[in-house]
Amino acid sequence: MLKQSSQKALKIIRNETKDRGKIIFVSGFFNIVHPGHLRLLRFAAECGDYLVVGVRNDSPGDSFLNETIRLEGVCAITLVDYCFILEDTAPDFIRELKPAIVVKGKEHENSYNPEAEAVMAYGGQMLFSSGDMSFSLVELLQDESQRLASSSFVRNDAYMERHKFNWSDLDRVLKCFKKLKVLVIGDVIVDEYITCDALGMSQEDPTIVVTPVGVELYLGGAGIVAAHASNLGADVSFFSINGNDEIVGFIKDKLHLAGVKAHLFQDDSRPTILKQRYRSSGKTLLRVNHLRQHPISRELQKKILASLLDRLSDQDLIIFSDFNYGCLPQPLVNDIILECKKKKIMMVADSQSSSQIGDVSRFEHMWLMTPTEREARLALKDFESGLVVLAEKLRKKAMAKNIFITLDKEGVLIHADDSNKVPYLTDRIDAMNKAPLDPAGAGDSLLTCSAMALASGADIWQSAYLGSVAAACQVGRNGNLPLSINDMYLEIRS
Repeated sequence: MLKQSSQKALKIIRNETKDRGKIIFVSGFFNIVHPGHLRLLRFAAECGDYLVVGVRNDSPGDSFLNETIRLEGVCAITLVDYCFILEDTAPDFIRELKPAIVVKGKEHENSYNPEAEAVMAYGGQMLFSSGDMSFSLVELLQDESQRLASSSFVRNDAYMERHKFNWSDLDRVLKCFKKLKVLVIGDVIVDEYITCDALGMSQEDPTIVVTPVGVELYLGGAGIVAAHASNLGADVSFFSINGNDEIVGFIKDKLHLAGVKAHLFQDDSRPTILKQRYRSSGKTLLRVNHLRQHPISRELQKKILASLLDRLSDQDLIIFSDFNYGCLPQPLVNDIILECKKKKIMMVADSQSSSQIGDVSRFEHMWLMTPTEREARLALKDFESGLVVLAEKLRKKAMAKNIFITLDKEGVLIHADDSNKVPYLTDRIDAMNKAPLDPAGAGDSLLTCSAMALASGADIWQSAYLGSVAAACQVGRNGNLPLSINDMYLEIRS
């Protein structure tokens, strides 16, 4: 008799596959999901119509990670139609499910396979993945430990000495994050990373030919800013818009998992923003954006404002995370700023202009703005002034207190209101990660962590340093993942 969890899985699978054709079954521990797993699952998915994956439950000596963490990793793979914790043996479950095909890795082909007898009993088929890349878990763990041992994170002790703070001061600031109430508003985005094998150049035209081997979805845009703030300890409310499509469920699940209180407003005139990145060997080959950029209607603006004002009175910090896709029209921005000024709530803003055009200076009276050099120049229509002059012009135009101009691999220029000294001093922090893996999300993590440090009572210099640490942590991994306090401590205490 199968255990209750397996019986529940069987019921769900049978309900979902009444008209779906061949069921394919794969089982394993999936301690670390790596390209070898993706090839195996891709092979399995192409063998039938509905791919079921049984993630083996925690067993002494075999599972390096908790079963729920391993399950989450497999569930995030879009090739998989259904996955669950497998508490019975694979042969026992196979006898009940009777999948058309059971797939195992090529390395098992010449070994004893207990699943084979169960498959043969009902006339099924057992196949072994033809993937040509093999990975050893031990090798992956060794590679990861070596990477961490020779961390590419570089401290800036000279900066700390100039501004008279130490690691204990930073530690006290981080501990205050859990006292904060933060409200984030802006465009939520889903980032889809499509990992590809590059096959070479086409003989017909000058085009790179690739084969997709795996897909991963990440929460992006203002959504990841909210997730950062929550993971760093704050009580977070998030306001955004979405379309009427299936991807909204992914956004809600990720925000819920991050502990964010989501207030999403449906706009039927647009799809939920999806950005696809086709990547190979750690490089992005092509980006495809699915979106519309028109401003939301005045009626929807009023709904968002009314809901936001109900939650504004007890907030410590408001973060405008603007991607210029229509979520933050100027009338709505002006209304929110007016209310925050009345209630003396700290406000910070970033307005991105990568493939789109924005104007960060339209967010007036901010405690902190974090544009790139290009975004600052676009806002001022100034492509000649030096960086310090540029920062001062932007501060005056937007009536902001502090400006960080982010300079990619060159770090951050800080133009700061230091009321204890001479107003508007300037300094710079070099980038703290000298070997970034993925630059996506560096600015979001810098903005979030620096703003939370300011709201926790840190001065602008400490805030800039913590923001730079956050950015260094973020670019040290692939994909836009929520930052945590432990990520920060791993670097500043090492």
